[in-house]
Amino acid sequence: MPGAGIRPLQQRLQELGYVPGKTIVFEYRSAERNVDRLPGLAAELARMNIDVIVAVATPAAQAAKHATTNIPIVMVDVGDPVATGIIADLARPGGNITGLATLSPELSGKRMELLKEAVPFASRIAVFSNPTSLTNPLQLKQVRSAGQALGVEIEAIDISKPEDLRSTFETMVRRRINAFMVLPDPIMNAERKRIVFLAAEYKLPAMYDRPAYADAGGLMTYGPNFADLLRRAATYIDKILKGSKPSDLPVEQPTKFELVINLKTAKQIGLTIPPNVLARADRVIK
Repeated sequence: MPGAGIRPLQQRLQELGYVPGKTIVFEYRSAERNVDRLPGLAAELARMNIDVIVAVATPAAQAAKHATTNIPIVMVDVGDPVATGIIADLARPGGNITGLATLSPELSGKRMELLKEAVPFASRIAVFSNPTSLTNPLQLKQVRSAGQALGVEIEAIDISKPEDLRSTFETMVRRRINAFMVLPDPIMNAERKRIVFLAAEYKLPAMYDRPAYADAGGLMTYGPNFADLLRRAATYIDKILKGSKPSDLPVEQPTKFELVINLKTAKQIGLTIPPNVLARADRVIK
């Protein structure tokens, strides 16, 4: 990912005594919204004999895993690394991979609960998923379970091409969808500005997984504090560079979560956020 995107990681490494350009050098690679490029980028880094590879999100971690069994890999923001076969066990990851797992299937159920609280009248909620994602099926299962408990009808919608987005919103309006949720996925994240623009245009409340959506105009986001995950990833890098083996470092989970609500967007789409939901927000955009 671009250098600016991992600034918290760099800052934490500097706090740990590493001097950029002198005692530590960063090589950045980004798939630029095209996950098909990840295997080639990971293989390129492996050929360079990098000391540690940092892989952000499940597709990048999968690509890094297939590229090398020797170079230590620190994964960040990976939904369920055991279920997707990236590691064997959270406590004893084995192999050359460790890091931070967000366990997003469980979080997706929580997001559905929060969305229903914010939009009490919602009886039909759509869920955007990427049909090629390794973790979206697990997340969708949790969402369906949460929806059943809440008495909400869940309609899964596959989004595989950005050009399908407008027709998707038109379909949701025809089917009288009350709100929608976007499952965590790099492709969805890359299209977040277009998604939140269309959500506003069609006046549909929505829940997303990361604050960048709310900052772009999305109604609500709930998920791990990504900056905190990156800072904790730096600690893994430090331990590995000092001799620890990834197989001996347990995979950790998020400890800081954020609920962000965009009141400007709520007003724009004619939605009043209930006070009990608003009171729990860690950040409110006015």
